[in-house]
Amino acid sequence: MRLPRISLVVPSLDQGRYLEEALRSVLEQGYPELELIAMDGGSKDGSVQVLERYASRLAHWESQKDGGQYVAVNRGFARSSGEVMGWLNSDDKHTPWCLSVVGELFAAFPEVQWLTTLYPLYWDERGRAVHLRYQGGYERESFLRGANLPGRGWYARDFIQQESTFWRRSLWESAGGRLDESLSLAADFELWVRFFKLAELVAVATPLAGFRRHSEQKTARELERYSAEAEQVLLSHGGKPYRPWESLLRRSLWTAGGGRPLRKLPRWLGQPLARSGVLGPTRVCVWNGAGWEIAADYVV
Repeated sequence: MRLPRISLVVPSLDQGRYLEEALRSVLEQGYPELELIAMDGGSKDGSVQVLERYASRLAHWESQKDGGQYVAVNRGFARSSGEVMGWLNSDDKHTPWCLSVVGELFAAFPEVQWLTTLYPLYWDERGRAVHLRYQGGYERESFLRGANLPGRGWYARDFIQQESTFWRRSLWESAGGRLDESLSLAADFELWVRFFKLAELVAVATPLAGFRRHSEQKTARELERYSAEAEQVLLSHGGKPYRPWESLLRRSLWTAGGGRPLRKLPRWLGQPLARSGVLGPTRVCVWNGAGWEIAADYVV
């Protein structure tokens, strides 16, 4: 099986405390077709020294003032050449198997245009895995109803975890080939909106990466601003969040199901519920003991 080249951009600004751990989480996987690009925004905290130590293993790195995280990611992707793309913020980390799983899935299933995990992982400040939970799958209609934008008062499961999400370059280019730099916080969410217009998101039943929770991170400080900006993005693209009675129904169904995967739901039950709109059909990559396969699943 020919594995695709994966281009990964690491944007960073004054994250020297975590930067080396992020780089090592990628490099130590030993993925043979890796193009790793580090874009530092002119850090003054020792980040440059970290990048210099790893320069021979990076396809490109630079350290200069830029217009912010999303400008840096766009500039990094403009330098990239891989068939598969993603970015990792410098305070987050991959799992040791992330790239091998991602590469195998994109190689085995050419119909998959973008991919993420069913099991978002969270690290603590020391880099320990401290939280993992089933996300519930992904589907275009439920995304446009707000199911991946929690904290706004309607039914929602969780965000699409950016550091665990990868896509084909062809999808990136078809969706405009850049992040929206006018957004200060939620450009990832806006990119997901554009991707969903072109292709359904496929999930894999294994953790791929994790978000590090620490007191200095921008997302932790400005989660309300992120969510408000993402809500405006959703509405501007025609999203219609669940109404109160719909939210109550779906929360009840999710709770009744114990927050567990629904792919083993009998067809005689799952298909009518999907046709009625109570459940949304989706696809997941699962390990069958001998290899990966794509299975039908449902989301509430």
